[in-house]
Amino acid sequence: MTEAEKHFAELAAKMPEAQQGKMFGALCLKASNGKTFLLSKNENIAIKLSGELLEEALDLSGASIFEPSEGKKMNGWVQIPVEHQNRWKDFAQSAFEEVEKTAKKP
Repeated sequence: MTEAEKHFAELAAKMPEAQQGKMFGALCLKASNGKTFLLSKNENIAIKLSGELLEEALDLSGASIFEPSEGKKMNGWVQIPVEHQNRWKDFAQSAFEEVEKTAKKP
């Protein structure tokens, strides 16, 4: 298990209201409506954020807009390196609350 996978597992355990799953072949967390708000990929996590939180996350060293494949940026998703894992929970909780408000997947 990589360091990022270990921190992902710890984060998932702290968020029992979130469901674990897969997205783009990576471990992810989903809200009760089935929408993904966080995924673990390549020793980073990617979190769906907006507004000031998105800007705050992008200001972290090594953070960038998430690209599931090269050249395919996902607007509103920021990739945060494992070195900032102490911030993951706060960002994840905000992302969960925001995504939880949206409609359920059909």
